Amino acid sequence: MAKGVLYTTQLQAGLGLVNETKALLELWSPGMSVSRLHQLALDSGRFPTVTARRLRNIIAECFAPRYLVLNGTPAQHLKQVLSAVTGSELAQLMLLFTSRANPILSDFIRDVYWAKYAGGYAEISNEDARTFVERAIDDGRTAKRWSESTVRRVSAYLTGCCADYGLLERGLRSSRRILPLRISHLASAYLAYDLHFAGIGDNALMTHPDWQLFGLAREDVLEEFKKLSLKGHLIIQAAGDVVRISWKQPSMEALCDVLSQG
Repeated sequence: MAKGVLYTTQLQAGLGLVNETKALLELWSPGMSVSRLHQLALDSGRFPTVTARRLRNIIAECFAPRYLVLNGTPAQHLKQVLSAVTGSELAQLMLLFTSRANPILSDFIRDVYWAKYAGGYAEISNEDARTFVERAIDDGRTAKRWSESTVRRVSAYLTGCCADYGLLERGLRSSRRILPLRISHLASAYLAYDLHFAGIGDNALMTHPDWQLFGLAREDVLEEFKKLSLKGHLIIQAAGDVVRISWKQPSMEALCDVLSQG
């Protein structure tokens, strides 16, 4: 468990919210404020079972921190590929942005999910998540000690969110079957270019922690880049520990345009 920003309970505002996110992306346009999106969502009639207050919480506490950061860049990219991607491909991109917004989720996936998977375990339980949360509290990863009820809820949120994004079996249960996650071509290309345009060098990019969300070590990332090269997205030269990449697309928007065409 790497030291970093403090963990929060923000996941309680909503777990994966896959369908809700898709609907909000279709309504959202660049420059739109949270309040404007909330009103538009209310007027759209697409959330008939959600109260106005709950819908505002979803938008302000889930959608905005995940997708409206960096002037809405994540939302703009997702919206660009929305009509052309499969549900599992979209879920992997949502997993990336949700994990970035919620370090407790990203660390849980890296430290518990993939450790259990590598160890040959068939299931992950809320008790496994609880152990992770309690250890994090003891390690000072929260601003203050969480109550018993908060620990219990956050533990369930972690496994529930993993289920929403296809890492664990869905359904209301205290122990969920592990579902093998394989990074999609689309997610691999998006993450590679996203890190590149964030200014991360070719060699450092290969070991960036975001790849670990998909269970990929450096040698696995190198294999993914070779696949991307075969698809014409980039040219890679690897010799020992040195990697050089020629990037074919001049911007993330150009990449998303290519990805949206299949």
